[in-house]
Amino acid sequence: MPNRYLFTSESVTEGHPDKVCDQISDAILDSILTADPKGRVAAECLTTTGMVVVAGEVTTTAQVDIPEIARRAIAEIGYEGERGGGFDARTCAIMVSLDKQSPDIASGVNKALEKREDSSDEFDQIGAGDQGMMFGYACDETPELMPMPISLSHKIARRLSEVRKLGVLKYLRPDGKTQVTIEYENDKPARVHSIVISTQHDAVIDGITDNDEIQARISEDLKKYVISPVFQDVSIQPDSETRYLINPSGRFVVGGPQGDAGLTGRKIIVDTYGGYARHGGGAFSGKDPTKVDRSAAYAARWVAKNIVGAGLAKKAEVQIAYAIGVAHPVSVLVTTFGTGKVSDEEITEVVKKTFDLRPAAIIKNLELNLLPKQHGGKFFQRVAAYGHFGRTDLDLPWERLDKVETLKKSFEKVAH
Repeated sequence: MPNRYLFTSESVTEGHPDKVCDQISDAILDSILTADPKGRVAAECLTTTGMVVVAGEVTTTAQVDIPEIARRAIAEIGYEGERGGGFDARTCAIMVSLDKQSPDIASGVNKALEKREDSSDEFDQIGAGDQGMMFGYACDETPELMPMPISLSHKIARRLSEVRKLGVLKYLRPDGKTQVTIEYENDKPARVHSIVISTQHDAVIDGITDNDEIQARISEDLKKYVISPVFQDVSIQPDSETRYLINPSGRFVVGGPQGDAGLTGRKIIVDTYGGYARHGGGAFSGKDPTKVDRSAAYAARWVAKNIVGAGLAKKAEVQIAYAIGVAHPVSVLVTTFGTGKVSDEEITEVVKKTFDLRPAAIIKNLELNLLPKQHGGKFFQRVAAYGHFGRTDLDLPWERLDKVETLKKSFEKVAH
């Protein structure tokens, strides 16, 4: 990498069409796991003008009203009545096509390859719900141990929704995107290069109809009520050369599902590390914890964050790979990009001994199938927007630094 370079990450608000789908999918998951913690869920969602389609595979004893769940999630986002900008939770069509989980998949999950009749190890009882590789990442650029570009993009996106829902900026509508470019020097954030915000808004704002005046008003308001509060506690601040691009298309009135189709799982880079780390390709939303696309990605972040939190490296990327129906990972790899205090091989071996990365162990240790019930029936829906990692507004088990002391003791000479 050069000594100086730019890196950009983006986020989207909860009203973005793809995020609407993610939240509906996870609202369905929350409802099922609340009533049936052993439920198997793979709920995909499509939304477009005036319509939502829910499809996939669900095997559960829970009795849930899918259309009602979808309408409630859409209304909570803000697409209801006139404020919905053409998409209304009360009147949109809801189409549901759900089948049971494939018996071929279920047989491999219910009884892992390693399972023997005389086995007493509960974590060898279920296999991975699919093959694939998952990545987790952490670095010391921010207090939450996330890359700075995606961290700031999420915070700006979340603040956009906050000022809309609190009525601070009543003319804002649910759809929006944010983007932050950070200039790095010697692999460390040095300055804020540019901030991009595209936000849906009313056609008329406080009697103003001229579009140029409307956009000038939005730009002024977002700098004051959105950007400035976000940067209050950030180590680097926008400077006189920071570039602001607010509604660069010039107008954003038609948005949400009315303006663009949405799909579950189409924002996997927004959901993770903003492109700063590798990604295995699997989406999260609408999937129960037996799907390692979700549970193992959470576990990989848990591992990476504890490595950095223990001071063993300034940045760490963890790859875990699985075969369908097999409990034990096919491979585990830790990479510290030359920032580790000991070799990557040594850290990898200690990780294998410290973290049980079999799906059943991940589910139990992080309580993944119990979280919806513990949080009043709504957990994964909250995680579905503004990132699954580095969240300071939610108590996420995979964000806890509960293995730091164990890792330090394993490398006592290094730590001291």
